[in-house]
Amino acid sequence: QVQLVESGGGLVQAGGSLRLSCTVSGSVSRINDMGWYGQAPGKQRKLVARISHDGGADYAETVKGRFTISRDNAKNTVDLQMDSLNSEDTAVYYCMADVLTPASIGWRAYWGQGTQVTVSS
Repeated sequence: QVQLVESGGGLVQAGGSLRLSCTVSGSVSRINDMGWYGQAPGKQRKLVARISHDGGADYAETVKGRFTISRDNAKNTVDLQMDSLNSEDTAVYYCMADVLTPASIGWRAYWGQGTQVTVSS
C-alpha cells in the first residue's frame, strides 16, 4: 500500500509565502513524476507544477516565477515553495506521485488527501 501525506497549508496574506511538503511511504519500488494539483471551490482539479525523477519541472502559466517545485528522491518527498501568493491561489492542493510498486505491473498515480491554502486579500 502506498500513502501520500501532505503538510504546510494554511492561511496567509496576499504577497506572503507558504511551503507545502509531501512524503510518499509504503511499498514503493520507484517514483516517476511527482506533482502538485490545485482545486478551487466549484472548479476542476488542475496541474500547478510537476517534476520528473531527474528534476525536470513544468509549471502552470499562472504560477511561473512565483512557485518552485523540488524533490528528494532518497526521501521520496516533493515540496512546493509558493511565493507572492494572491487570492487566486486559494485552493485545496493535492500531492500526486506516479508509483511503481513491487506487486504492480505498471505505473499508477497515487494522491494525497489534500491541504487547504487560503490567501486573504
